[in-house]
Amino acid sequence: MSQGNLDFSKSEMNVLYTTRTTDIETLENLGYKSSNLERNRSTRTLLFQSLAIEAIPFGIGGPLISAIYGGGPLALFVGWIVVVVLSQCVALSVAELASRYPTSAGPHYWSFQIASRGKAALSFVTGWTWLIANWTITLSVNFGFASLLAGTITMLKPEWVATPWQLLLMLYAILFFSMVICIFANRWLSIIDTLAAGFIGLTIIIILIALSVKADAGRHDAAYALGHFDKSFSGWGNFTFLIGLLPSAYVFSAVGMISAMAEECKDPAVKVPKAIGLTIPVQGVAGLFFILPICFTMPPLEDLITAPYGQALPVLFRSVMGNDAGGLGLLMLVLILTLGCSLSITVAASRCTWAFSRDDAIPGAHLLCRVDKNLGVPVNAIALVTVVQMLLGLINLGSSSAFTAFVSVGVMALEISYLIPVAISLFHESKEVNAARFTCGPVIGTAVNCAAVAWIIFQVVLFSMPTALPVTAVTMNYSSVVFVAFAVLSAVWYTIHARKVYSGPPASDGVSS
Repeated sequence: MSQGNLDFSKSEMNVLYTTRTTDIETLENLGYKSSNLERNRSTRTLLFQSLAIEAIPFGIGGPLISAIYGGGPLALFVGWIVVVVLSQCVALSVAELASRYPTSAGPHYWSFQIASRGKAALSFVTGWTWLIANWTITLSVNFGFASLLAGTITMLKPEWVATPWQLLLMLYAILFFSMVICIFANRWLSIIDTLAAGFIGLTIIIILIALSVKADAGRHDAAYALGHFDKSFSGWGNFTFLIGLLPSAYVFSAVGMISAMAEECKDPAVKVPKAIGLTIPVQGVAGLFFILPICFTMPPLEDLITAPYGQALPVLFRSVMGNDAGGLGLLMLVLILTLGCSLSITVAASRCTWAFSRDDAIPGAHLLCRVDKNLGVPVNAIALVTVVQMLLGLINLGSSSAFTAFVSVGVMALEISYLIPVAISLFHESKEVNAARFTCGPVIGTAVNCAAVAWIIFQVVLFSMPTALPVTAVTMNYSSVVFVAFAVLSAVWYTIHARKVYSGPPASDGVSS
């Protein structure tokens, strides 16, 4: 080896050492000791993880039937544009906080640092909301995966209809597979995220071409594809359009989940917020290439509204492609990318669970906050995320609208966990985030924060409503029931034990520019 190469290697090693030392010092300034988590993420891989989590073909296709109840093409196309703009306000608001306080603790840490009164209580409420959000949104992906798989089988064999127990066992198989991969394949997960994001783009292009070329159910003119609105399905009258916003809002609700990866990223004060801020624009453009061919080739809405398991995508693909083989080919692409989505979102949910337990806010925190030295992952936290999903999956035995409930409560809880720290920051005139390394500035930032707060409050009300009227035991939206049940459990835990030991995360001034 030449002296020049040797010097270059030493210089490179010094840069790596300095970066790692700086990251450790930053974490210590935020009040935490360095863990066994490996900092192997970058802006690019974090962005890819976010794209994999939101997985447009599944994110829109899974709850597509809500857009049908919401009136069809108009709700799908115009709703997407509206939600993209408003969700970017949420993303930028979250990105500012993630830059000021770049730790995996996320929203409960942000609330504690910014609040001037009741810091511990606010932090506890935010943390549990964030925890519920991560668990239920992850379950919505895995349960939707199981439902889509069942719908695919039924498309091929119409005489077969999965019983609730069969659907539950399919869910359990998916959960077990995701748990094993997330525990034992950690070193390859960033590569899996990258491949998943690339595969999502490829899938969108293939679906765009396939639907546009075949169009066996007929082609619609622009007036129908972009403006048709049928309010006869939901029973909500003029409010029907709002029901159709659920698929779009579902896609973007998880935009802040990658903040839980901050301690696995170098220079997280810059790279994490950049990834969060880029997610919505990238997804917004990509989503149009998925939505438009669907709107222009959509079969009769009456056929989609009766889709088995509430999964309209298999019916749509089968009708537009004109045969089982064509429909199956497209569905296989969606199922493969949904597997990647399952892995990516399970990782993020486990890091959220680990970070909250580190602050002694969850029963059994001393076990959940451990990071395995050999595997470099919080094994117990991953196991808990899996067990909680298995228990919540039992709701499907009593209601066929369980998927809608999981989607709705996941969206609601995620948005509320963003709302609390953003609203507190606004109350304090955004002084903390204006000093962050990533910030929108005092004027634009305030406008963005206000829009985010208004949009979040609207979503919470909207997604607690049933999809269709009249309300029955089957059509009931159980999201409020699930959310309140978790709230009661966390309140009981706080009253009995946590208020005596939980003083909040470590106090810190954050990272400033």
